[in-house]
Amino acid sequence: MKNKTIKEKLKHNQRLLAIWAADCAQHVLLYFEKEYPKDDRPRKAIEAARAWVRGEITFSKVRSAALAAHAAAREAKENNRACFAARAAGQSAATAHVAGHAPHAADYAIKAAEAAGTSGEREWQSQHLPKSLLPLMKKSKISKIYTKMLGS
Repeated sequence: MKNKTIKEKLKHNQRLLAIWAADCAQHVLLYFEKEYPKDDRPRKAIEAARAWVRGEITFSKVRSAALAAHAAAREAKENNRACFAARAAGQSAATAHVAGHAPHAADYAIKAAEAAGTSGEREWQSQHLPKSLLPLMKKSKISKIYTKMLGS
């Protein structure tokens, strides 16, 4: 029963999680765009996540954008910071499917920043996580990802 309640709360907060995931991906998008300035698939995935939150596009369109961002990540696999930034974008869009994709987006954003040699991404994400989501993230089955991600 407890897991069902947490799942319902995650689903209820899915749009808020999608916004946070898109913010995390947007924060590191420059690592991809600097290397691949003509490839807009990760940017479009982040935009699709935000459009889905606003109710402007269907799930099938946001899913297509997520898959396209992951294809961009595969093509950038030799460049970790770019690859991880594209993965973050893809996972942010995938949050429209399952709320549990949000911490994966954040985790990939941390990996992108670390690969770029920058620090402070965990702190930035923690500061931008809506406070109402903090207890939910800690109680959910994704808490292991959340704990690892924020270094808690």
